[in-house]
Amino acid sequence: MNVTLEVSALSKTYGSGEQAVHAVRNAAFSTQPGEFVAVVGPSGSGKTTLLAMIGGLLRPTAGAIVVNGRDIAGLGRGEQAAYRRDTVGYVFQANNLLPFLTARENLLVMAKITRANGKTAGARADRLLAELGLERRANAVATELSGGEKQRVAIGRALMNDLALVLVDEPTASLDSARGRQVVLSLIAEVKQRGKLGLMVTHDMDMAMLADRILSMHDGEMTEIAKPSPAAG
Repeated sequence: MNVTLEVSALSKTYGSGEQAVHAVRNAAFSTQPGEFVAVVGPSGSGKTTLLAMIGGLLRPTAGAIVVNGRDIAGLGRGEQAAYRRDTVGYVFQANNLLPFLTARENLLVMAKITRANGKTAGARADRLLAELGLERRANAVATELSGGEKQRVAIGRALMNDLALVLVDEPTASLDSARGRQVVLSLIAEVKQRGKLGLMVTHDMDMAMLADRILSMHDGEMTEIAKPSPAAG
């Protein structure tokens, strides 16, 4: 798969004049295939806005978002919809599951969108549910699942179609530390084994430390945090 991302001079401003809110200011970074990057920072720092722009959900005010050589910031509405469908697996803070479907069916809906082979899709759904510790809850209707279970189903759904970008917003917020670590490690394995790119917004520095790199945002501005070497503890 070997996806690359280059973000340059990226900004998002809401409103104008004295009422302007600069959600993201001149952000810039680039990635290599197989990288898993954490984005940390306080609430309101611009993390979710950054993720939404990279995911094609928000149009930037300025700057470029180049995915495999194509600047998606300037795509038309139809092209952006195709980009989201064919390239981006997105996990929102709200799980947005279809409440009348089972956990397994929520994953299989994604395969139907791309008309994937039913047998292959079924096997992938079962594997993802097992990796996320949900094999015993596969046939539970979404309304019967706990908050943490719903979040794990949402993660499985984002991975279902084997898309190049895996964008996750607070994936461990509803999970205990042990389950959260398991989920993040599953995401990292998926990204690295297939040459994808993973971007994870999180408040949890323990989870962020599992990533290859950590980007910090404060008042819309981005810096990179140097991870301590293993020898430094």
